[in-house]
Amino acid sequence: IPLVSQPIQDLVLVSSMPFLLDPRLAADTLPVGDLPLSSVLLMNDSRFPWLILVPRSEASELTDLSAAEAGTLMDEMRVATRVMLALARPDKVNVGALGNQLPQLHIHVVGRFRSDPAWPGPVWGHGTSLPYPEHAAASLIERAAALFAAA
Repeated sequence: IPLVSQPIQDLVLVSSMPFLLDPRLAADTLPVGDLPLSSVLLMNDSRFPWLILVPRSEASELTDLSAAEAGTLMDEMRVATRVMLALARPDKVNVGALGNQLPQLHIHVVGRFRSDPAWPGPVWGHGTSLPYPEHAAASLIERAAALFAAA
């Protein structure tokens, strides 16, 4: 899937409706690029390799997407899972959409290791986030973008 590896803007035009990334997602993540439907973000928490897909729509539930959009999102989720496997070589990849904290539809793709601090429990709410050093984030984003581009 081609990935546009330019920084994701807070405002992206999709159809004629503006797309606004929820400020909480914007504050907690770093932009990776755009897939056909979704913006790809890296959760800025070095304890866990963690991508987030955010469909550029007003959807808050998977069922708000059209059948075509849902199919595209499933394809993007599968690609993001393969990217995570290649990027971090985790023991397991967790994929989920919860939406309890913010209503904007977003999909978590989290690489999990038996040795990670939250294993085997969920990563949400576990401990304090540890942001990536700037050079490490840039390197990880570059590698992720290359893997998406090659997918």
